Amino acid sequence: MSESTLIQKYNVPGPRYTSYPTVPFWDKEGISANDWIKSLQLSITESNDTKGISIYIHLPFCESLCTFCACHKQITKRHELELPYIKTLLKEWGMYLNSFSKKPILRELHLGGGTPTYFNITNLSKLLNGILNTVDLHKDYEFSFEGHPNNTTKEHLQTLYDLGFTRVSYGVQDYAIKVQKAINRIQPFKNVKNVTDWARDIGYNSISHDLIFGLPFQTVNDIIDTIKKTVELKPERIAFYSYAHVPWIKGVGQRGFDENDLPKDSSKRELYELGKQLLIDSGYVETGMDHFSLPTDSLYKAFENLNLHRNFMGYTTNDTQLMIGLGMSAISDSWYSFAQNEKSLKDYQKRVNNNELPIFKGHLLTEKDLIIRRHILNLMCHFKTSWKDDQLKFTELTQTLERLKELEKDGLLLITDTEISIPKEARAFVRNVCMAFDLRLVEKKPDTRLFSMTV
Repeated sequence: MSESTLIQKYNVPGPRYTSYPTVPFWDKEGISANDWIKSLQLSITESNDTKGISIYIHLPFCESLCTFCACHKQITKRHELELPYIKTLLKEWGMYLNSFSKKPILRELHLGGGTPTYFNITNLSKLLNGILNTVDLHKDYEFSFEGHPNNTTKEHLQTLYDLGFTRVSYGVQDYAIKVQKAINRIQPFKNVKNVTDWARDIGYNSISHDLIFGLPFQTVNDIIDTIKKTVELKPERIAFYSYAHVPWIKGVGQRGFDENDLPKDSSKRELYELGKQLLIDSGYVETGMDHFSLPTDSLYKAFENLNLHRNFMGYTTNDTQLMIGLGMSAISDSWYSFAQNEKSLKDYQKRVNNNELPIFKGHLLTEKDLIIRRHILNLMCHFKTSWKDDQLKFTELTQTLERLKELEKDGLLLITDTEISIPKEARAFVRNVCMAFDLRLVEKKPDTRLFSMTV
């Protein structure tokens, strides 16, 4: 079967699996603050001092709306909102500190957005020192942040580096001006070059560029030019994402162009395959779904050593069991449960200032959830999973394997008595394989469209 035929067959709406169960299938009754804290404390006990914890901080403010973005954000130019938000974040963290019997050991810290570099260095320093003064650092700690090439300054980079940050990710998307205008993200190459060079000169050891294929008006020549310019700067990591067109999600703002302006199916996939080959020809190695890295980077080493992990921050080299999410809409993960904060700035700040954990919804994982979660994590990180261990067997395994027979027949999967694996040339279909394991999706097909397309 030709690749274009396979794409037409398997390009269906499906989750990106930064969690299992995925958010739309969390229990409707949610999770109480008490249950979440008990789950968190169990995770702390099991992790001991070896793994440490991760902290994700959501900094939601942006000065303008990028119309490709599906993140929770607050569009404003009122920078006086920075300090009250920082104070709320520190108060939320203070409530979490009460759950620890001793100083937590911090292994991973990530600033996401929104636009973290919207914040000035004084406020960022106040936030980070307020957290770092309350923790011990893991011997292998790693701090990272997302920087906007248009407003990241040398002072941002130096200040964060002095606080322990060694990784930075820049959103590039595409260099074609017609594409940038459509997505309301005018960003010249010189801006990206400047911030990349500054980070490297200061001492950052891993720089990442985020690219997107499938954007409005994007052509083959645009991909060639974008990859060429990216390779010229040689970032250690490149994320090459499929544009997720989900305008039905409230507040996304993806109505700035017509759906007919988007490359479809095989045309869209051609953009990816071309970009992928250009990256491989330039010395990058495919590392997980939609990610590429130089062989010298820690992400590649984690992939090779089967240590790659995936959570709400995406792929990470640290397999911390506990991730605490701070800020509006941030999601926390104890492995045994998820908890998401209030999505609106007003509700988030009100609850924290009332001395409440601002949990909006959550999910306590069942024993079966935990088994399925492990299989999906294996597939997303290693492109294979096994049930040799009896603890990874589940009642519906036979039916799951039956659902996978069609993918096996089409050459997208290898199945043995105790293992399945996805061939290198079929990795684009990993989300389809995961969907066969997703018992909650199988048992309750959504009545409305919830997810972006899989391929």
